[in-house]
Amino acid sequence: MSAPPALPRRARRLTPRFLARHLLRLAVSLAVLLVASFAMIHLVPGDPLRQMLGPTAPKQLVDARRAELGLDEALPTQFLHYVQHVAGGDLGTSFFSSQPVGDIIAQGLPPTLALAVLATLVALLVAIPLGMWAGVRTHKGRRRGTETAFSTLTGAAVAIPEYLYGLALLLLFALGLGLLPPAGLTGPASYLLPVTALSIAPAAMIARLARVETQRELDTDYMRLAHAKRLPALRLYAVHLLPNTLTATLTMGGLLLGGLITGSVLVENVFAWPGLGQRTVEAITQKDYPVAQAMILVYGALVLAVNFLVDVALGLLDPKSAPAPSSAAIRQEG
Repeated sequence: MSAPPALPRRARRLTPRFLARHLLRLAVSLAVLLVASFAMIHLVPGDPLRQMLGPTAPKQLVDARRAELGLDEALPTQFLHYVQHVAGGDLGTSFFSSQPVGDIIAQGLPPTLALAVLATLVALLVAIPLGMWAGVRTHKGRRRGTETAFSTLTGAAVAIPEYLYGLALLLLFALGLGLLPPAGLTGPASYLLPVTALSIAPAAMIARLARVETQRELDTDYMRLAHAKRLPALRLYAVHLLPNTLTATLTMGGLLLGGLITGSVLVENVFAWPGLGQRTVEAITQKDYPVAQAMILVYGALVLAVNFLVDVALGLLDPKSAPAPSSAAIRQEG
């Protein structure tokens, strides 16, 4: 009796062992993040109580407040209490506003995530067609001028920080021409400037990758056969070329989403966006321990979660396990 056929490589990769390995890696990363969020804040010089109560506050009042907040305990003891509270879902209370940190995050997280997700979608929708167009136009060394212009412009776009794009857009379209709201979240139009500022550099990166992937796919046998069959351009590029260039570009998009969540801090401050960015800067500047620790923890956890989902998606979309369209299927077309 013949042996049963081997499972496809795609099915082998999404095994319990695969998921358990990545979940363990996620758990270890979260533990490291927990330690780092505590250590980073406590290693910053300065006394948060003096900032909160003022430089002229009596020493007795400062000491009493320090004891009330547990800041007079040894760092290991403070860390143990910090872990216990986080495990119980208690992120503490702001030293300065006396507002629960959980409420601060609940208010600021949706606008921050909205910016990051929209910027990623815009970057993908612009970059993938642009990169494919450049890849087709410059395939096999053709149109050197187009290749030089594409590489120069996308390289420059990647090199400029997002907050500089934000300042330029703010000065031109909001303060100069008065076409868009300069700050805050007052309606759908408020998203245009910050989303554009956040999406330019990622779009340039994804476009460069999409161009390389497009040229690699154009050299495959199935694409040569599709060209030889003189299939309509829409079918050639949208049906046969596009799906086989998406895996790497979508993976890059997922990784960039994690970077945009944290990278939106400065852009949010440029546009006075009601997200986590302003509260993060304020908390670190004021040494508001509970808020700053929670912000570091939330940003880091979001990035780790996105990276975990990208790893799982790669298990589902393993390009090596999913064969390109067969030559026989393409022969039947046209």
